[in-house]
Amino acid sequence: MLRFYAISFAIVILDQLTKKIILAKMALRDVVEVTSFFDIVHLHNYGAAFSFLHNAGGWQRYFLSAISILVSIVLPFYIKKNQHDIFLAMGLTLVLGGAIGNLVDRLFLGYVVDFVSLHIDDIFYWPAFNVADSAISLGVILLIYDALKKKND
Repeated sequence: MLRFYAISFAIVILDQLTKKIILAKMALRDVVEVTSFFDIVHLHNYGAAFSFLHNAGGWQRYFLSAISILVSIVLPFYIKKNQHDIFLAMGLTLVLGGAIGNLVDRLFLGYVVDFVSLHIDDIFYWPAFNVADSAISLGVILLIYDALKKKND
């Protein structure tokens, strides 16, 4: 059981550590080209995933923080309840770690620091993201897989 909480905690630590490095080493909107399709950037996201509600006027900080707090309170109970269902428990664990990582940013900075930019030349740019976003995305994939697997059993 504790391994799931340890994984969530590790996600929060890795997420916050990488964001602290970006904040310390890069000015806002700086870009460092790593490969032809991957850049390290320094962006502030005032909204949710993919900058949804980014320009909503400020209320979204409190709304998204409240959702993250609720998720952070509820998910540990679901993880404990489903600890023997590895895909479900791991999916919830990843979502929990990501939610807490981004919540820390919202509470202390008022925005989420994003720094990973993937793109195809100058044609298509995926919205910038961070470690917490990656954990949430992977967690949701595991939750969908678990649901589909159970449906077909």
